[in-house]
Amino acid sequence: MTIKLVAIDIDDTLLSSQHQLLASTKQQVDKALEQGVKVVLCSGRPLAGVTPFLNQLGITGDEQYVITFNGSIIETAAGKILKESGISRETYQAIDQFSRETGLAYNVLDQNSAIYTSNLDVDPITVVQAWENEAGIHIRKPSEVAPTIQMVKAVFTGTSDQLDEHESQVRVQFGTDNYVVRAADRFLEVMHADVNKGKAVQYLANELGVVPDEIMAIGDEKNDIPMFQFAGTAVAMGNGSAEAKAHVDFITADNDSDGIAQAFDRFIFTV
Repeated sequence: MTIKLVAIDIDDTLLSSQHQLLASTKQQVDKALEQGVKVVLCSGRPLAGVTPFLNQLGITGDEQYVITFNGSIIETAAGKILKESGISRETYQAIDQFSRETGLAYNVLDQNSAIYTSNLDVDPITVVQAWENEAGIHIRKPSEVAPTIQMVKAVFTGTSDQLDEHESQVRVQFGTDNYVVRAADRFLEVMHADVNKGKAVQYLANELGVVPDEIMAIGDEKNDIPMFQFAGTAVAMGNGSAEAKAHVDFITADNDSDGIAQAFDRFIFTV
């Protein structure tokens, strides 16, 4: 069946190890868009951190779509929100308390991409997040943040060993009422229970009248597995994790070796 929608993760998938778009990726996305294929970037980043790549790829306006915050927000490329699911105020407060008790760094993000943390010694990963997403960092306790500000997701950050040490405890404390996922070695994310990339792609597909067999999903990590499970065609990058690769139909080249272009050629342009 013809592919009508491609859901693509950004970091270590769409982007090279130098955090750039390969020329081959730009060419293939442009060709797909010309053929009417919806190319949907699906990322843990907020819209501000995705917009530069949308613009470079020509994915713009209210007829194109993007999934941000690992599925917490589904919106048009112009920023019109179709669906949004954030974490509760109680979860935010509990995460802050957990951070203070364990020493594990954290931050939360609102729908405008702003980053909040009560950690006075801001974790370097949080600083990188703020730079990538062109977002400011607000050093605030939850009690100092206006209750009208909706937090979309929380992120525990640290070294891989630190997150390994605390991951099971985070899942026990927050996993019942929230979606907890190890998005990468140094990111452990907490989101609304009804959120993941797969559910977001499913929602958008339903809105567009696209069935799973007409969808290709491309990614590299654990948080991409839900969209692999929904899409009719699942593709892992050659640089992806072993767990991600175990859930796909095809493993393409790595993100420095035209992996996206290879997947497009195999599943879109050879039909």
